[in-house]
Amino acid sequence: MLLRKMVYKIKVQWSDTDAAGIVFFGNFYKWMDAAAHHFFNQIGLNPETLYEKEKITYPLLEAQCQFKSPLRFGDEVTVVSSVVEASRRAFKMTHDFYKKDKLVASGYTWRAWTDFSGTEPKAVPIPDEVKEAFGLPGKDAPVATESR
Repeated sequence: MLLRKMVYKIKVQWSDTDAAGIVFFGNFYKWMDAAAHHFFNQIGLNPETLYEKEKITYPLLEAQCQFKSPLRFGDEVTVVSSVVEASRRAFKMTHDFYKKDKLVASGYTWRAWTDFSGTEPKAVPIPDEVKEAFGLPGKDAPVATESR
């Protein structure tokens, strides 16, 4: 199985750190969200356009991150993201954070494919063409890179 992997680059800013001089844990969740939006942009599903035209977005159901090594101001970080699993209405994205070649954190999010056109949000089936764009099993996919 060859998963579609997207690369998102970050340079740690002073405002990303806490009083101990290391990256505040909440920033990893912010970066996973930014990397997910980058992923969607790269597969041709701009999140803003998807919502404006189809009233579809993908809210979080679950998020987890394991921290292995601290990051500090000025560090350059590479986030490698993939959709590794999809059910009928939800999908799991993994996000691995690297400083140079060292894995410093690893996390995942589960998101629901959700229609916001009615009075209440409703999880709906993920279209087959979106699952194919995710690069799920049997799909060859390139790597795309972006920096913030």
